[in-house]
Amino acid sequence: MKVTLNPDAEIVKTIQDGLKRTGGYCPCTLAHTEENKCMCRDFRDQIKDPSFEGFCHCMLYYKEK
Repeated sequence: MKVTLNPDAEIVKTIQDGLKRTGGYCPCTLAHTEENKCMCRDFRDQIKDPSFEGFCHCMLYYKEK
């Protein structure tokens, strides 16, 4: 299992700028809760799933099997 940044540098920059603007909360969500702090709980749960391969919700991270 390996987690990497999106290979598209423009997407990474856009999401990282959004994270700075929101204080570390996923810029793709409206609620600023601990669950939405990057790396969000949804993606941490997906990382635990051995059958999951893909991007997090905001497309910043990619998990390989």
